[in-house]
This record gives sequence, C-alpha cells and structure tokens, in this order.
Amino acid sequence: MPTPAPASSATLGAKNGLSVQNRIAIGLLAAAALVIGLVILFNTLGEDESQAAGTSGTAASVVREDSHRLSQAPDEKAVLVEFLDFECESCLAAYPLVEDLSEEYGQNLTVASRYFPLPGHPNSETAAAAVEAAAQQGRFKDMHAHMYETQTEWSHTSEDRSPVFRGYAEDLGLDMAAYDAAIADPATMERVNADKADGMALNVEGTPTFFLDGRKIQPATVEEFRSLIETAIAD
Repeated sequence: MPTPAPASSATLGAKNGLSVQNRIAIGLLAAAALVIGLVILFNTLGEDESQAAGTSGTAASVVREDSHRLSQAPDEKAVLVEFLDFECESCLAAYPLVEDLSEEYGQNLTVASRYFPLPGHPNSETAAAAVEAAAQQGRFKDMHAHMYETQTEWSHTSEDRSPVFRGYAEDLGLDMAAYDAAIADPATMERVNADKADGMALNVEGTPTFFLDGRKIQPATVEEFRSLIETAIAD
C-alpha cells in the first residue's frame, strides 16, 4: 500500500521550500496512488470471495445440472447427493446401501454422486479422473461401480494406479483413444475439482457426506436413513 509516501514527500517539499503548486501536485499524485491501491485491494477481495463461493464465481451448489446421476427418478420428489472418494473405506461400506436406496426409492428418489477426493488417499484423484473419463463416454455408473468392487485391490498405496484404471476402461470396452485423451486433458481434472470446490464451500469435511434435498444429513442407522428419505418423498 503506497500511502506512507505522500506524507514523506509533502514534508520533504516543505523543508526544501517547494512551491505551493508543486506541493499540490505531489498531493494529487499521492491521492491518485491511494485510489488505485484501494481499487486493487477491493478487486482482490472480490476475487477471493468469488473463489470461496464456488466455481466460476457462482454460489456453491449441492447438485448441479451436470452432476452425475446414479439414478434419475421418473417422478422425482427428492434428491440424494453423495460427496465421495473412491479410495475411502467408509464410502465402500456405504456403496451397497446407496445402491439399495436407489433401487428401493427409484421411482421418486434421484441419486447424484459428486467427487471429493481426500488428500490422504494417494490414488483418489487418479481414480476420480478415470471415472470422469469413463463418464465422458456415458459409462459413469459402470466405472463408479467397478472402482468400489475392486477398491481393496488398488487402494492405499503410493504406487500410481493409472495403468490399473486404464485396464478397467479396457474391460468396459471404452474407446481407449478417447479415454487416453480425456485423462490427458486438464479439463477432466478441472471437472473433478469443481465438485470438490462445491463440497468445500458446503463444509464437507470427509466422505461419504450426504445431502437430501439440499440439507446435510447424518443418519446414525439404515432405518433412520430410510425414514429421512420417506419423509422427503412424502413432503
């Protein structure tokens, strides 16, 4: 911030016998510098607030139009959103329940999945990128399921599992040139990070974290989970 400079210049001018016009000119220059400094400061603060709010300067959303759906209810009355990490053991434990809920309430309950790779899991971002690359070929649900079905085989190692995930893509019969291009494209990881940015703005701290109709829920039992869904559908 350049504000100390004007006071020093003005004092120096008085001691050296600068003309009134010169002292006024110095003062005007100092005022202009102050205004410019404030504009820069306010713009920076505005940018920081926009980044904290979510991606592209927009407010954070629990679910977005482009969020991946595990299921889409034909008669939607409630939306369940899970922020997940494919290397998370708790997410693996919750996976069968989410599948059951999706089938049991599928007529009225839409289930969406959002990426939230955790820093303590060395291959979580790589797994999310692989799933997103598969999603670009319309195979999100298949790769999502395969990641959980094989989690114990590839997780919790610092070894890069990208070749393993590429093998999964081959097993699914994906277009491998398109898959490789998606993995290499920074936009794929940006899509993963967009989900995570929303999660962080929504105070998601771990996985799995569930939201039901935009409200974070923390059911202690399967029965409570079902009860919350049934209440949401009834409303």
